[in-house]
Amino acid sequence: MLTRRQALSAMPYTALLLCGVDLARAAGIVAVRVWPALDYTRVTIESDIPLTTKQVFVTDPPRLALDIVGIDLNPELKELVAKVKPDDPFIQGVRVAQNAPNVVRLVFDLKQAAKPQVFTLAPVAAYQHRLVVDLFPAVAIDPLDALIEGLKKPGPSATLTADPLGDLIASRATPSKASQPLPPASLAAPSLPSTANTGVTDRLIIIAIDAGHGGEDPGAIGPAGTKEKEVVLQMALLLQNKINSQSLAGHTMRAFLTRDGDYFVPLHQRVQKAQRVKADLFLSLHADAFFTPTARGASVFALSDKGASSSAARWIADKENKADSVGGLNIKVQDVEVKKALLDMSTTAQIKDSLTLGSGVIAEIGSMAKLHKGKVEQASFAVLKAPDIPSILIETAFISHPEEEQKLRDPDYQDQLTSAVLRGLQRYFAKHPPLARVRHS
Repeated sequence: MLTRRQALSAMPYTALLLCGVDLARAAGIVAVRVWPALDYTRVTIESDIPLTTKQVFVTDPPRLALDIVGIDLNPELKELVAKVKPDDPFIQGVRVAQNAPNVVRLVFDLKQAAKPQVFTLAPVAAYQHRLVVDLFPAVAIDPLDALIEGLKKPGPSATLTADPLGDLIASRATPSKASQPLPPASLAAPSLPSTANTGVTDRLIIIAIDAGHGGEDPGAIGPAGTKEKEVVLQMALLLQNKINSQSLAGHTMRAFLTRDGDYFVPLHQRVQKAQRVKADLFLSLHADAFFTPTARGASVFALSDKGASSSAARWIADKENKADSVGGLNIKVQDVEVKKALLDMSTTAQIKDSLTLGSGVIAEIGSMAKLHKGKVEQASFAVLKAPDIPSILIETAFISHPEEEQKLRDPDYQDQLTSAVLRGLQRYFAKHPPLARVRHS
């Protein structure tokens, strides 16, 4: 009589595979997704049970080999090859094959040196188990570089001063001498108070615009299927163009986006990006859903160090603060700095300035749209915790309300709302002109 080992060895490959499935059910791959961005490219493999992996990274030429244990090659995995586009900044191509029974090998051929991170995520929201492959550049991209690059392009008002950001930019880039003014913007910028004896210098005013959610995190979804992450990115890009066409009493304005495409950025990184570019203000754009479809109207929020100003504000803050778990944060790489960024780092001065900024913005939005509440509300939003930057979160409308969902998709509404936000910024700077930046020897 044959032993069990002899019987298994005598089986053809297909029968052996079926036997393995019978002994331990193979994972079912639900979907594969690719999220390319200049910051990093993310690949997500969603399955109905947890996946186990083994990985090998080769530096020359750069490629990542990933063995996924407990699965068999199926149509969903084969789709991964076609989902990598030619303009992906990191992935040249993907090879997928059945490497052994119940083992699928993925080989990512890369365009540049990278620091891969491979981790798993437990089921959350609409997602089942996720295996995530993040491909970061070997040298991290500095968000200030993107801003400096923008300074080399034609912009509003006169040619930039030789040192618009102080020694920081002077040591890293030479502003373009060919800068030409853009046509006058439709919005008239109010005059700033006299700069005499106020410490104000002719420098850039930098506005960090944060389009909420992105990538794996769609945000709220309206009754007609509109995704929050898409409409807020559209408005962020529109507001960026408006800001970049403005100047205030000789101060050139520039907007910096924490994300400029459909990809996920952890909450603490959004704050850190704004700090790295030395932003004067931070605006986070959202279009949330409420548990009842009757909720409607735009809202503006600032940080609170004394609890939420209403139960609704607390509910919205709790919902927004869960973005990391939905978007997919690699908890294992959280260091002391990351954990510190998620703590309450608020200051009394920051909250006071944020409330002033928010009051001007909500007044302007109220002139063209219905408000959920006529005053700035407060709650503990993680994305508003930059201690040195006045920060507000703008809920542009409730995407869960059918009529407001249609407004959010309307280019005219987007134009009117972003123009109102810009007027609110101008209100703030009319009373709080930018001070000189700290210069380092």
